[in-house]
Amino acid sequence: MNEDLKQIGQRLKGLREALDMTQEGFADSCGIPLPQYQQYEAGEKDMSISILKGIASKHNVDVSVLMFDDEPRMSSYFLTRKGKGLAVNRVSSYSYQTLAGGFNNRKADVFEVTVEPKADDIDIHHSTHTGQEFNLVLEGRMLLQINGKDLILEEGDSIYFDSGLPHGMKALDGKKVKFIAVVL
Repeated sequence: MNEDLKQIGQRLKGLREALDMTQEGFADSCGIPLPQYQQYEAGEKDMSISILKGIASKHNVDVSVLMFDDEPRMSSYFLTRKGKGLAVNRVSSYSYQTLAGGFNNRKADVFEVTVEPKADDIDIHHSTHTGQEFNLVLEGRMLLQINGKDLILEEGDSIYFDSGLPHGMKALDGKKVKFIAVVL
């Protein structure tokens, strides 16, 4: 079992218990089927950033608390030094590093995302979440699918889109891709 998933599951359980809710009640409040939620809490199933954002929003906690166990502390500025943002590897091919996780009451979540290449025949996982998203490719090339449309983004390319549309990405050319994701 992935240790990061297990820790996220423990933080979910801690939040649920702090709210004095049953698994059934918590899963229902988040619109997640109970068996799926139980797998999340047990650390047996990966959950998308959109699911984590939904849980965080519904229960008025910062998404970085669930992802990184880091309470926001700063209200005037928060500096993240190169390579020092809290990181989590939710699945083997994706790694998220929060770049603004310590800023209290922020309006956006900012991540440096690294996606490792996968076999060409593996389907792209799509997610949706309320709001908008901005991506800026720092390194490599990626295929970004938005609402059924394929877009190729290269180093220096950026895109701003409605994140309520189904979207997913994958690294191209057998090389990892690194990009900044701003989720509003």
